[in-house]
Amino acid sequence: MKTFSHERLAALARDRGMPDEYLRDLRVVSCVLPFKVNEYVADQLIDWSAAPDDAIFRLTFPHRDMLPPEVFDGIAALHDTDAPREVLRKAAADAQALLNPHPGDQLEANVPTLDGHRLDGLQHKYAETVLVFPSQGQTCHSYCGYCFRWAQFVGIAELRQALRDPAQLTAYLAHHPEASDVLFTGGDPMIMKTQVLGRWIEPLLDPAMETVRTLRFGTKALSYWPARFTTDADADDLLRLFERCVAAGRHVAVMAHFSHPRELETPVVREAIARIRATGAVIRAQAPLVAHVNDEAAVWSRMWQLMVELGVLPYYMFVERDTGARSYFGVPLGKALQIYTDAIRGVSGLARTARGPVMSAAPGKVLIDGVSTIAGERVFALRLLQARDPELVGRQFFAAYDPTAEWFDDLRPALGSWFPGQHLSREAELVSAGAR
Repeated sequence: MKTFSHERLAALARDRGMPDEYLRDLRVVSCVLPFKVNEYVADQLIDWSAAPDDAIFRLTFPHRDMLPPEVFDGIAALHDTDAPREVLRKAAADAQALLNPHPGDQLEANVPTLDGHRLDGLQHKYAETVLVFPSQGQTCHSYCGYCFRWAQFVGIAELRQALRDPAQLTAYLAHHPEASDVLFTGGDPMIMKTQVLGRWIEPLLDPAMETVRTLRFGTKALSYWPARFTTDADADDLLRLFERCVAAGRHVAVMAHFSHPRELETPVVREAIARIRATGAVIRAQAPLVAHVNDEAAVWSRMWQLMVELGVLPYYMFVERDTGARSYFGVPLGKALQIYTDAIRGVSGLARTARGPVMSAAPGKVLIDGVSTIAGERVFALRLLQARDPELVGRQFFAAYDPTAEWFDDLRPALGSWFPGQHLSREAELVSAGAR
């Protein structure tokens, strides 16, 4: 697999006809945020005749608006004057710190401990699900410009989450039988060779680990390198590993990341999907709703319909997280709800398994149920699909309607409603309980 990043990415863009002005922007933004594409994305997914407005180009290549104007101008001034590398690196690190590299209290509240020591390659936000960041899987075949895990890829050790020893995972799980689901994430676990991945998986198939019922693999490989499941040297070994997991009584969920229907249309991705499904694994698909890529209802309707036809289960439409290039990719919550509603109306019930729009915020997964007018006040009706506190799962609450709000932290309580993370008076709690 041939990949392009840094100057190789600029050379690829130049060779495909992008002008010098754009190449300068590419180099400036790439100083701060990580970008990488491979030959499959470049040759089979991007429509270069439509660039820079092509959706997959917007998804994978830099744009100057991905940085706040003052940040872009500062980095550009250093770039244009050939500032020393260490000066540019320091400015880039300062800019990265401004872009909220770890949203949702990931490092403050999600990282568990074992025998009094932090396990910095695990996250345990929800009781039944443990996330694992294998150290060997902390890159991807290509990068999405909107990635909320961009901090994994910028080469700053303090920002990176990685677990080196599978034994730490099994030891932690042995102390937490409530964790039924293990989600391998990153980066992308499918970047690992099957032999390496097996060292993480095989211990979880032991009868002593019967409390682990589901193995999830968060991956963009089906979109960006479907050959991982078809013609890679160890593709067959990977599928046999899935089969062993299923035979051991574990549910295998490939958590695919499809952002645009074009990613589902090549012959190789369709073959890859069929091969995975033949192992007994289930493919569920999720992605954020992002500007410039998929912020039209017809795009989602088309994508969900293709998924149903191919045997992939639509799972989540997420809201772009408050990190990285959010200023470029973000969509107001009211618009996101309208896009979701219109998209759902365009498909049959079989595709309406997709839940959205959903914010993976600090308190949990917050679903935007709708917009209503109650007692003369326009409000967002919200619900916790998942929560740090299991007792709050399913709880409903209201926020004042704000046409500019793009994230949970932009919202404020309405109607005296209970609100995650806020202490209310006893009277307000009673009002909220009545609303439930």
